[in-house]
Amino acid sequence: MEWVSRHTSSDSAWGWFLRVLTWPRWAFGPVDGSSGAMRRLLADDLRALLLILFVALILGVVSKAVTGGAGGFLLGWSALIFGSALAAFITAFIISDPTFVGALQAAASGSAYGLFVGWIVGALTGTAKGAGS
Repeated sequence: MEWVSRHTSSDSAWGWFLRVLTWPRWAFGPVDGSSGAMRRLLADDLRALLLILFVALILGVVSKAVTGGAGGFLLGWSALIFGSALAAFITAFIISDPTFVGALQAAASGSAYGLFVGWIVGALTGTAKGAGS
């Protein structure tokens, strides 16, 4: 995340896309000793874990009904959109001074991540299901 922030511009398409890719960031320590920084650390790490859990859960529950190909692609893509939005919504209540509107805004940024990155999961899901048939 730091490298992307320091070396890219949000005004360029490539910089914007790299910033979207860093959305579910892992953190290894708080930026300072405040309780707000600790809450942000917990929220960021939990959001990344919940993203993986929700996508795996959605794929596990629905994948039996999809035979692969385009259906698998759409399943993988939508699983990342829904999983990232849900993970962001839930973890928004961990940060200092949470609000419902803030949680909705976090879910919107999570779904944007899923929209622009979910095609990767969709491609893997579509080809994996097609290979297993």
